[in-house]
Amino acid sequence: MTRIVIVEDEIDIASVVQDYLRHVGYETEHFTDGQSALERIVASPPDLTLLDIMLPRLDGIEVLRRAREHTAHPIIMLTARIEEVDRLLGLELGADDYVCKPFSPRELVARVRAVLRRTAPGNVAGKVPGQAPQGDAPGLVLDDVHWRASLEGTPLNLTRREFGLLQVLSRHPGRIFSRARLLELAYDDTVDVTERAIDSHVKNLRRKLGAVSPSHDWIRSVYGVGFAWEAPPQG
Repeated sequence: MTRIVIVEDEIDIASVVQDYLRHVGYETEHFTDGQSALERIVASPPDLTLLDIMLPRLDGIEVLRRAREHTAHPIIMLTARIEEVDRLLGLELGADDYVCKPFSPRELVARVRAVLRRTAPGNVAGKVPGQAPQGDAPGLVLDDVHWRASLEGTPLNLTRREFGLLQVLSRHPGRIFSRARLLELAYDDTVDVTERAIDSHVKNLRRKLGAVSPSHDWIRSVYGVGFAWEAPPQG
């Protein structure tokens, strides 16, 4: 059975989350402080951790940082703090997703399922920074030499900037990239590109991908953070 660790010091919230996760068949463990949770996570990594940021003894960001020294299992951050610096710090340390409070328990369960699906063995290569990316997504072909891309056999006619973004996003499905990180990874020369220009390039990518495959939203926006590639469900 899939085991999920919930690290949340607000008992009412944790109780509701546990009820919903157990109802759909997950086994749960609950911890109210960061230190106890970290010890359990390191000793016996679960299939997924839901990790609040504001915790006694050890805050969620520090738990995440220390946990990533020992385990690459997926971690979803729960937070009421919307400051971008917290979000970016968490993502650079290897958080797999964020859910902001207040949240719908049903939405949280859906996000848990999505993260577990895309981080299942054989589906994801890059759970932590520095690991190798995947190859091309199903139906997507990237020609790294000539900066050409096609989806389902249809050329996308991308600019070099758009190709660079598509290459980074599509080969790390599910991982959330900040604009600054995309700027760093996608472009060799950033003199004429600003972080806000990333939004324009993403908009163009969505339009070109959508023209070929209008039934799927390929690039997910994460409010206040950046963007992530969403591969379509298999089967």
